[in-house]
Amino acid sequence: MELIPLILFAVVCLVLMLGYPVAFTLAGCSLLFAGLGIVTGSFDPNLLKALPDRLFGTMSNATLVAVPLFVYMGVVLEKSKIAEDLLQNMARLCSFLPGGLAVSVVLVGALLAASTGIVGATVVTMGLMSLPTMLNRGYSKSLATGTICATGTLGQIIPPSIALVLLGDVLSSANQRAQLNMGVFNPTPVSVGDMFVGAVIPGLLLVAMYLAYVLVIARYRPQAAGGHQSKETTHWPALLLSLAPPLALVFVVLGSIFAGVATPTEAAGVGAMGALLLALAKRKLSWQAFKESCLATTKTTVMVFTILVGASVFSLVFRGYGGEELIEAIFHSLPGGAFTATLVVMLVIFLLGFILDFIEITFVVVPLVAPVLLMMGIDPIWLGIMIAVNLQTSFLTPPFGFALFYLRGVAPKNVMTADIYTGVVPFIALQLLLLIAMAIWPGLVTWLPSQG
Repeated sequence: MELIPLILFAVVCLVLMLGYPVAFTLAGCSLLFAGLGIVTGSFDPNLLKALPDRLFGTMSNATLVAVPLFVYMGVVLEKSKIAEDLLQNMARLCSFLPGGLAVSVVLVGALLAASTGIVGATVVTMGLMSLPTMLNRGYSKSLATGTICATGTLGQIIPPSIALVLLGDVLSSANQRAQLNMGVFNPTPVSVGDMFVGAVIPGLLLVAMYLAYVLVIARYRPQAAGGHQSKETTHWPALLLSLAPPLALVFVVLGSIFAGVATPTEAAGVGAMGALLLALAKRKLSWQAFKESCLATTKTTVMVFTILVGASVFSLVFRGYGGEELIEAIFHSLPGGAFTATLVVMLVIFLLGFILDFIEITFVVVPLVAPVLLMMGIDPIWLGIMIAVNLQTSFLTPPFGFALFYLRGVAPKNVMTADIYTGVVPFIALQLLLLIAMAIWPGLVTWLPSQG
C-alpha cells in the first residue's frame, strides 16, 4: 500500500501521454484512486471534505490575479502590433552591429516572452514576426531558428514571468509548510517579488550569453548572420522616441516591484492598463484586436486555473495516501543528502518537461518535492530559479522540446526539422552552463534578494 502514491503518479503520466486533457486527467485519476481507497478502507473519505476550502483558497489568492493581467499585457502588445514595431525599431537601432537583427530578436523576444509568459505563444509570435525576415536577409536556418526558439523560452526566467509568479506562489506555501514541520512557527515568508529579484542576475546573464554567442557567430561566420551589416540611414531621435513608450512600460512594471512600491499583482494591473493605453495612443488597437486579446487572455487564464483545480485534487489524494512521507523517506535514503536529492528532482523535472508544460509541473510536481527539499536546507528562491532554468532547457532540448514543435508549426517548408535541432544546441549548452554556475555559486540567485 505504501507504493500507491507512486502508482497514482505513474498512472497520471501514462494517461497524459495518451493525449487526455491535463486538468481532467489529474482530477479524474485522483478521484478514481480515492474512490478505490474508500472502498478498500485505505483512504480516509473525510479528506475530500477539505477540497472545497482548498479550491476557494486558490480562487481567492490575490497573487494569482497577476497571471491574467500579465498575460493580457503581453497579448495586447502582440495583437496591436506594438511588439512587431518594437522588433523592427530595435533592428534598426542594432543595424550597426554584425548580426544586428538576431541581437534585436533576443532583446525584444526577452521582453515579449517575459510579459506573455507562455512559451508556445512567444515562439509562435517571434517565429511569424522575425523568421521570414531573418531568412530573407541571409541568416542561416539553424542560427535563425535556434535564436527564435531560445528567445521564446526566456519567459521562464525573465521577470515579470508567469512561470515565476506561479512558482513563487507554490514555493511560498511549500516553504511555510516546511518550516512549520521543522517547528518554526514564525516562518520567513517567500514572495513572488523575491522570485523576481532572484531571477534578475541569472536572467541578465543568460541574455548576455545569448547576445555574446550571436555576436561571435556574426563576427567569425558572417555568412551565417546575413553577411555585412546594414548600411541603412538611421534617424536617431525618431527611432528612440518610438522605442521609449513600450520599453518604459516594462521598466515601470519591473521597477515598481523591485522598489517595493507595488506588489506583483498591482504592477501587473499597471502593465495591463499601460499596454491598453499605449495601444490606444498609437491607434493600434482595433476592435478586432481588442476582442482577440480578451479571448486569448481568457483562454490562458481558464487553462491555468482549471489545471490548478485538477492539481489540488491530485495533491490532496497523493498526500492522503502518505505520498509526502514516502518522498521524504526516499530523499533521506539517497546517498549524498540534499545534493543528490536536488539532482534527482532536477533530472525528473527535466524529463517531465518533455511531456508536461511548466504549469502542470509547477502545480503537480513542485508541491510534492519542494517541502522535503526545503526541510533539507535548500533555499526556496534558489530552488525556484533552478527549476525555471531547468524547465527552460527541457523545452528547448530535442527531440521532444515544446519550443521546437511550436516553431516547426509556423516555419516555412524549406526549413527542415534538423535545422531547428542543430540551431538550438549551442543555446542548450549556454543554459546548462548557467545551471552549473548557479549550482556552484548560489549567490548568483540569493545575493540580490538578501539586499532588500
